[in-house]
Amino acid sequence: MAESWKADADGILVFTGLFSASVAALVAVSVQDLKPSSQDNSAFYLANIYQLLANANGIQVSIPATLTDPSIPFSPPSHAVWVNSLWFLSLAISITCALLATLLQQWARRYIKITQPRYSPHKRARIRAFFAEGVDKLHLPWAVEALPTLLHVSLFLFFGGLLMFLFNINHTVFSAVAWWVGICAAVYIWVTFMPIFRHDSPYYAP
Repeated sequence: MAESWKADADGILVFTGLFSASVAALVAVSVQDLKPSSQDNSAFYLANIYQLLANANGIQVSIPATLTDPSIPFSPPSHAVWVNSLWFLSLAISITCALLATLLQQWARRYIKITQPRYSPHKRARIRAFFAEGVDKLHLPWAVEALPTLLHVSLFLFFGGLLMFLFNINHTVFSAVAWWVGICAAVYIWVTFMPIFRHDSPYYAP
């Protein structure tokens, strides 16, 4: 039992490490949409200087409408808020899973150390029975099962943010990724509900 917990935690740690790095790389790009761009501010002031110099020489120049006045309070686009909310939440859940997986490894090692001392078989059996009762009463198996579930939730949040992010950038790329995400979602739902209809199904999802 404890060995299986430790093996599950090892796999989760590897996945969360790679997944968190990927999400963090995208968040570093998307978070720029939540704050005013310093380049846009510089362009606005340079355009103002150019306009003043041009007007002084009798040349009428207007500031392009695409340049926003920095004195006006900045309001990020709603899609940027949603994308960053989903990705930051996904990243937070993923890192939480990594922490819980690390704790699970420690719990498993401690359980193995305590329940496998160099005592007689009878005494070892009593120790195992004692701690097995504690494991059941404190619902440790539920905590173990919750780890993959949280990881799946994190992955779904990431995909939701990714689709929203791509929708506002390029519809062709969005369509390609949306098709793949849709296929994966359909397979996931199929795997989740298959044990209900096929009791001999080896497939399982939290």
